[in-house]
Amino acid sequence: MFILLSLTAIIDGFGATDNPGIAPPDSKPGGFSYGEWNAKWWQWAESMPINANPLFDTAPGSAGQSGDVWFLGSAINTEQKPSGEVVSKADRKLTVTVGTMLFFPIMNVEGSKLEGDGDTELDLKNYASGFVGNITDMFADIDGVPVKDLQQYRAQSTLFTIGPLPDNNIFQFFGARAPAGSTTPSVADGFYLMLEPLSIGTHTIHFGGTAEFISDPNEPGFKLFKQEATYQITVKEK
Repeated sequence: MFILLSLTAIIDGFGATDNPGIAPPDSKPGGFSYGEWNAKWWQWAESMPINANPLFDTAPGSAGQSGDVWFLGSAINTEQKPSGEVVSKADRKLTVTVGTMLFFPIMNVEGSKLEGDGDTELDLKNYASGFVGNITDMFADIDGVPVKDLQQYRAQSTLFTIGPLPDNNIFQFFGARAPAGSTTPSVADGFYLMLEPLSIGTHTIHFGGTAEFISDPNEPGFKLFKQEATYQITVKEK
């Protein structure tokens, strides 16, 4: 899926940052912007059926991964509580080789024509940015050190294509008519981090956030979406 990159090429373009070990939001790690990596994240997530997908904990975190940039994510399967609160929680372990960068969303969304979110790039952009506007809280820490100023890591994609989709895909999981082989134009938005290669050993990555959709707690229906993910990352020699 990804072109193998030398460590020098990956780090090229990184500048000073208030968050050491994280690529600045205006950098191009591996030659791609944060917005372009955003699109690649969704293409990776949607390329696998839900019965063999690490975001459903039905496959190891290495599934679909290649090259020097690997993806992490929260759990797509959620629990809805009687209050209307929807909760996503993941606790995972992953082993990578030294030199691997990790790209993941703190909070993210995509809008696609296939799901009826719009017909044009502007329609889809407005749909995705509408979700981002409902985010009320985010957090991320690496080995217990909080990442500062998460708002600066917003990454909006331009129009890109998801698919061809497998059978039993994520779109089908959410009720869309999306037979195997389908493709769709999409736009994605959200807040992402690209971690520089971690040192050999064990590390902990913890991130998540809250999106609020209904401000009146007495109204029925979907009110809050909360997600939290914890990864124990083991970095080993190649």
